[in-house]
Amino acid sequence: MAVRAAVLPAVDAPLEITGIELPEPGPGRVRIRLAAAGVCHSDLSLSNGTMRLPVPAVLGHEGAGTVVAVGDGVSHVAPGDGVVLNWAPSCGTCPACARGEVWLCGGALDGAAAVHARRADDGTDLHPGLNVAAFAEETVVPASCALPAPDGIPLTDAALLGCAVLTGYGAVHHSARVQHGETVAVFGVGGVGLAALQSARIAGASKIVAVDVSPEKEELALAAGATDYLIASDTTPREIRALTDRQGVDVAVECVGRGVTIRTAWESTRRGGRTTVVGIGGKDQQVTFNALEIFHWGRTLSGCVYGNSDPARDLPVLAEHIRAGRLDLGALVTERIALDGIPAAFENMLAGKGGRALVVF
Repeated sequence: MAVRAAVLPAVDAPLEITGIELPEPGPGRVRIRLAAAGVCHSDLSLSNGTMRLPVPAVLGHEGAGTVVAVGDGVSHVAPGDGVVLNWAPSCGTCPACARGEVWLCGGALDGAAAVHARRADDGTDLHPGLNVAAFAEETVVPASCALPAPDGIPLTDAALLGCAVLTGYGAVHHSARVQHGETVAVFGVGGVGLAALQSARIAGASKIVAVDVSPEKEELALAAGATDYLIASDTTPREIRALTDRQGVDVAVECVGRGVTIRTAWESTRRGGRTTVVGIGGKDQQVTFNALEIFHWGRTLSGCVYGNSDPARDLPVLAEHIRAGRLDLGALVTERIALDGIPAAFENMLAGKGGRALVVF
C-alpha cells in the first residue's frame, strides 16, 4: 500500500507530494507511522545542494511516531511503541566513535545512499534524504535510527527532540560548555536558536542576547529566555559590548551558517571568549582573520555537529527538563501544517519568510 511523502526529485527542484511504496522491514529495520516532523533548515540545505546526498530523496530528518512493525533482530522497540528518529546513528566502531565522539561518526550518513522506497507512479528509486525520510506518513529505518520516546511527552512534541533541541542544547552544554553566570549571545532565532536560548537559561547564563534579522522574532526570543534582543547589523558587536560592560559576551552561538554572521559572532565575544558555529554554511561562505587579532584576542572558534550530542545519553536529560517545565518544546514552533503544506513552507524558507513549522500527520 502506498503512503504519501514529500519527495525532492532533484537538487533545487520543488518538492512534490506523491505516493511512495515502502518495503516491509527486513532484519534490523523498523517501520514507523509518523506523528509529526519538523521542517528544518538542514532539509533546505539538502534541497539546494549545500549538503550533497543522493537524490531523488524523501526529505525530513526530525520526527517521532509509533512503531508499526519490526524486522528480525530488533528487540529494543516493538509495535505500538513511541519512538524518536535519530538521523545520525553512530556505527560504534569508527575512530570517532571509539573516542566517544559519536556525533562525528564517519558512517553516520551511509544509509542515505541506500534505496529507501519507490515512487508509486513510475517506480523511481528514492533515497532517504538524511537517513530517516520523515516527510512521509510512514517510514522504514534501521533500528539504530529509532530511539524509545521519553515517557510523558506527546509524540507531536517529541519530534523536535531529534534535531533542533539536541543541537541547540548540545551547542550550549557540550560544545560551548556555558557556565552559571556567563553571558551568551545567540545568532539566529530559528528552531535551533530558540532551543539554544532556552538551554542558556537552563545553564544559568546571567545575560542572554538574541540576534536576528527579523523584528517579528523578538517576542519568541524573549519568551525562550533572551534578556535582550538585537536586530542584526554592522554595529551588532558594538551593541553587544554595550550590554556587557564593554567586554563582549563569554559565549556566542552562531545558528545561521553565513560567513558574515560567524565573523560577527566571533567579534561579539570578550577577549578569551568562545564562539560555537552550529549553522551549516556553503563552500562560498568564507571567514577571514589576520594573525595578529587571533593572538591578541585569544578567542576560540569551534564547529559543532549535531550539538556534539549523543542522543541515547541526552534524550533522557532533555526529557527531565521538559517534565520539570524548564524546556518548552511548544515555544519552538511557529506554525503547524499538514503534509501538503511542506512545499509552501520550503518556499517560505527559501524566501527568508518562513518560521519554524511542524508537520502533524
